Amino acid sequence: MAHISGSDASDAEAPEASAKSNKTESLTETGKRNAFTELMSSKTKQLKQPKPTKQNGLQKLVSKINLRDGLGVYIEHPETFPSSVVIYYNDDFVAINDLYPKSSLHLLLLPRDPSKFFLHPFDAFEDDQFLQKVRAEVKKLRTLAAGELRRRYGKYSSQETARREAMEQDPPADDLPQGRDWEKELMVGIHAKPSMNHLHIHVLSVDRYSDKVKHRKHYNSFATPFFVDIDDFPLAQDDPRRDPGHYLKLDLICWRCSRNFGNKFQQLKEHLEEEYKEWKSL
Repeated sequence: MAHISGSDASDAEAPEASAKSNKTESLTETGKRNAFTELMSSKTKQLKQPKPTKQNGLQKLVSKINLRDGLGVYIEHPETFPSSVVIYYNDDFVAINDLYPKSSLHLLLLPRDPSKFFLHPFDAFEDDQFLQKVRAEVKKLRTLAAGELRRRYGKYSSQETARREAMEQDPPADDLPQGRDWEKELMVGIHAKPSMNHLHIHVLSVDRYSDKVKHRKHYNSFATPFFVDIDDFPLAQDDPRRDPGHYLKLDLICWRCSRNFGNKFQQLKEHLEEEYKEWKSL
């Protein structure tokens, strides 16, 4: 799996592969300079730059609308991104690293079916054939994500000790202990009110430990029923999650120990760091 690096329109779940191959080639730059560019550079520095003007209301609205379409470029041109951004792609899906991760590992699965691009997930997943295709691809990406968690955190996890020791034998043991079930450490689902226009499915570790978690809504969008598990679809018409307005305003509750922090976000953030350290050592 490619190295994992790091959505929400407030942060912009934004630009995070078909040629005949499913692999992405890294982008390169020559970095060459010549006398012409040096000359132009020196002249440019002497020019007085105009003062930036404030955006009016319409400009801000247009910028926000454009931002909400930011995932489209990955769907249309995945081959133009390095493997640190686009993990893999095929005719039906693109898997990327979330540019603004809300956990230590946060991936997005983007369907490439144009008829589903701008549908709300509640509506898109009424199509059982499409839902089953998404679930099959989710299973593939979940396996890759679990492998990445093992790569990152296996050396810290007590449940991985026997497995590590078996691998370090010379020769390594034929039958390795199973070790920690890293797939159980993942969440897969959608937001009841997506912040980006293109349909996308979140695959992320349960820790919610990230410097991109900056507000109550960032945390609660993944810690309340606002986040709907992919296995819960299709939703019943009377499912309360179809009306998600109040979930982001709920008290801040630790995902692991259920401690209630009320509206004390900074205290929660400090606590999440402690929980993260304990979680990866399990």
